Amino acid sequence: MSIRIRSAVLAAAAAATLAACSGGSADEDVAYVARDVESLYAEAQRRLDRGNTQLAAALFDEVERQHPYSPWARRAQLMSAFSYYIARDYNKAIQNAQRFLQIHPGNKDAPYAYYLIALSYYEQISDVNRDQKITEQAQTALREVNRRFPQTEYAADARLKLDLVADHLAGKEMEIGRFYQRSGRWLAAALRFRNVVDTYETTSHAPEALYRLTESSLALGIREEAVKYAAVLGANYPGNEWYERAYELVEDHADGVTAS
Repeated sequence: MSIRIRSAVLAAAAAATLAACSGGSADEDVAYVARDVESLYAEAQRRLDRGNTQLAAALFDEVERQHPYSPWARRAQLMSAFSYYIARDYNKAIQNAQRFLQIHPGNKDAPYAYYLIALSYYEQISDVNRDQKITEQAQTALREVNRRFPQTEYAADARLKLDLVADHLAGKEMEIGRFYQRSGRWLAAALRFRNVVDTYETTSHAPEALYRLTESSLALGIREEAVKYAAVLGANYPGNEWYERAYELVEDHADGVTAS
């Protein structure tokens, strides 16, 4: 099962658990007028089940507005957040889940609220050519889920996503570093590649980062450093294509040089 599908299943399963407390169903459309809480909640659930997620979210919001002190209001807050998440209105999903946590910080559904916030950030991650603020927010939110609820299935999913987020952030560093290389800004490039090696050493970008450090060191005239990075690359990724390329570079430009 892919991580994206797994997340949707987890989110939907938790939302279904919340919804199961409601009971009943409505056969008529509900206008925005004063209505008993059970009917209003049931209509919101019916709309959600039929895929009308925006209206469902609005109706769950209406449950809270009309019956703020009812136990239904607490469930409606999270169901509204889930409905907005399914509708891809991630900002509102985050806002509603955060508000739930502010009002009910110790509630048994708090782990799900934290998880929903993390998912809402995660789904907005853009490609590496764009600003990575959302990616960093997703990383922070996923770490919070893992820190607070390490034994839950939410945390297990968060840990999988954290690996992908780290790979994404490393990819951004690599993209910037390669840009600096093309511009002849070798020191700035080396700093970016070094950050990948130090901070994201377990990602798929680490071998290329070590190769680029070999390349940058040779361009800066620091042949001993180039040999060192090539040796680290060979020790950790002996069969990797980036090591083969680094080995050729060192042979051509630093033959006989000892690592610093």
